[in-house]
Amino acid sequence: MKKLKLGVLGLGEGRSIISAVQQSAYWELGMLCDLNEDLCRQRCQEFAIEPCYTTDYKEMLADPEIDVIGVYTPDQLHALHIRMALEAGKHVICTKPLMISLDEAKELLEVEKKSGKLVFVGQSSRYFEPMRHQREDFEAGRHGELVTLETHYMSDSRWFLERDWSHSSGFSWMYNFMIHAVDLAAWYLPEIEEVYGMGMVSANTRERELEVPDTMKFLMKNKDGRFASVTGAYATPTLGSAIEQSISCTLRGTKGISRAGYPKLQYYTNFEPIQKTASLHSYEEKHDYYFRFEAENHHAGEYQNYIEEFAQELIAGRTPKPDLREGIHTLAVMEAMEESLKKGMPVRVEEILARRGIVL
Repeated sequence: MKKLKLGVLGLGEGRSIISAVQQSAYWELGMLCDLNEDLCRQRCQEFAIEPCYTTDYKEMLADPEIDVIGVYTPDQLHALHIRMALEAGKHVICTKPLMISLDEAKELLEVEKKSGKLVFVGQSSRYFEPMRHQREDFEAGRHGELVTLETHYMSDSRWFLERDWSHSSGFSWMYNFMIHAVDLAAWYLPEIEEVYGMGMVSANTRERELEVPDTMKFLMKNKDGRFASVTGAYATPTLGSAIEQSISCTLRGTKGISRAGYPKLQYYTNFEPIQKTASLHSYEEKHDYYFRFEAENHHAGEYQNYIEEFAQELIAGRTPKPDLREGIHTLAVMEAMEESLKKGMPVRVEEILARRGIVL
């Protein structure tokens, strides 16, 4: 089997994808790229890579041996870097969020179609061990008919505001953090048509001279009437993951219920025959696969799971999901969320897409 060759753009978050490639039977590492040459050297030393890096993205794109570009740059640059990769004839794996708005969505759809290449969105939470088992149970019908679901992402992430680029135009707690919970909701309710939410800016965010909502709650209605609640809180203390997982997804069905989360490798189920107390499934033996670096601040196992699924789908001639269209629909849901916060009323997703002239 011929391995796919990945070029990695952005070596901060890109640290995890380098580890994933090195441990995958489907991939080999191509050139590395970052504006910070010291970071390039550091990654080469850390991963015992023969120096093969550049600070010029165009140089990496010109390498004919690279099949796929992994985009791990600041969110505000994703659209530009995806477009450049497609125009260079490369497939793209882009970390979430796909983009910070729909401004360039229509153009990217056209560029992707013209290039004949594919864009995959690295929504990593889908690929954590408990979430994978939850999806398997869902697809096997163990929940029965899905009635509703609740997702959240709650984290005291005030430290994030110390990053210089978090103060540049386009920063959003919603796009940087809450998108994990939104994506999980959209995964199970792929035809979300209307959203309604409330949000506020806490004093903790205002202290850093930002006016972006850091505490939010939304209801999302699917076309078939089912709905999800999605919650986020990012600039206030938490109870800690031992009590409440940072990311959580609860599926409530006619025959059963399940809850998966992150960062604990735990999964709770109560399927027929229904018990008074849910069953706990633990995957602690996979801790070192998922968390390969200090302080659990990178989760490379999720990245390895998604690049391997990407390769398998590509080999089979299928489109790896979430693809560009699915990613854009999720962004349309998020733009509707933003508008709902401003207007204080429900907003329809199709109106957002129509206003933008986007056809999915």
